[in-house]
Amino acid sequence: MPSCFMIMPYGRKATQADPKSGPAEIDFNALWDRGYVPVIKELGFEPVRADQDTGALIVGQMLERLYFADLVLADMTIPNGNVYYEVGIRHAAQKTGCVLLAADWSKQLFDVVQMRTVRYPLPEGNISDDTAAGLRPKIKEGIVSLRDGLSPMHQSMPGYPGNVDPAKATTTKEQLAELAVFQTKVREVRAAPRSKRMELAQKLIASEGSPPATYPIALALLLLLRDSVDSTEDWNSVLDFVTSLPTRFSDVAEIQEIREFAGAYAGNNLQAIAALDTLIKAAGPTPERLGLMGGRYKRLERAAVSAADKRQALAKAIECYEHGMQLDLNAYYCSSNLPRLYRTRARAGDEERAQTALRLTIAACERARQLQVADEWVRPTLLAAAFDVGDPDKADELADAVIDEGPAAWKVTSVLADLNASVAQVTDPAKRARLSAIIDKIKAG
Repeated sequence: MPSCFMIMPYGRKATQADPKSGPAEIDFNALWDRGYVPVIKELGFEPVRADQDTGALIVGQMLERLYFADLVLADMTIPNGNVYYEVGIRHAAQKTGCVLLAADWSKQLFDVVQMRTVRYPLPEGNISDDTAAGLRPKIKEGIVSLRDGLSPMHQSMPGYPGNVDPAKATTTKEQLAELAVFQTKVREVRAAPRSKRMELAQKLIASEGSPPATYPIALALLLLLRDSVDSTEDWNSVLDFVTSLPTRFSDVAEIQEIREFAGAYAGNNLQAIAALDTLIKAAGPTPERLGLMGGRYKRLERAAVSAADKRQALAKAIECYEHGMQLDLNAYYCSSNLPRLYRTRARAGDEERAQTALRLTIAACERARQLQVADEWVRPTLLAAAFDVGDPDKADELADAVIDEGPAAWKVTSVLADLNASVAQVTDPAKRARLSAIIDKIKAG
């Protein structure tokens, strides 16, 4: 009987899915037993999974199975490193016989998103009889449809592996050399003083053609522009560049996200909210996208004149930040904004909610510092948290670091409004006076 080698996680695994769309956890053993095995047998294959064959845990034997199996299936529902690696091996090893599958609500990493994937319904993670009965027909239909399709490697490289056109190799090497030169220019701009960076970035964009020749170059230039911003007007330059890109580039989710980020900071909050809502519906929620939307509602709340408009904007800001925090407790941007908003709303239980959000924020920031996460927002988030906690000693200690390292490194311009809002909510007069003096110290430094 021909063999089918299954690549998938095993045991119970977290999904980090949006609670509105998918389960928080999946029992992959149950998915294998009740979902995949019956379909594989029905199609006439002998089902084999790595964790059920101890020999396959040895790398050499695992590679043999990936090469010799008549059919390889890969469940891509969650971003599991082993699964992605093994799929790449199979794509390079065999011309056909590799089928990707995933729950219909899941989001794959960028490269895999472009590949044809069988989608199946997975409303809950325990894999009940009803769930198994609902997903099996979709899995079977998809396997039959895609199992004879060419792997991306063979599709993109005619003649692969032994008869590839040498001219293709020469062209590729020339392109790599050009890309290396381009990346050197990008590094030079990033190394320039911040006051010169935007000007140099725009000169580099002008020299690279309009529009840029490839998506990687377009994205690299956009990220360079974003990271070179030093004023509100600079955000308009970012928007102008995105607007100039062809649709095949600008429609990609990561480009859209940067565009809405720029639009938000350029001042058009309502337009940014509408565009972010469209992006989330199309590409799914992330803490970053929900945090951006929450920030726009927060600005609307500050600018609102009527009490009703303030309440409405405040409620939406809290809703966005809470949703983002629930998606990933380590993404401290969302949780860090909630304490001030809860205290502004001042409902029963909001002070307790504020304290919980503060504990989460500080724990996530300290984790990021210990792991040496390269995030420029860790320090300013901790600074704001010290004010939210109402701890003048910690705030004063951090203020000295702000003065020593410079306000740009601590995003002082961006966080000052939050620091002032925090001080206004401190009930102890002595602490409030000390924290106000610390803000003056930061401004003077």
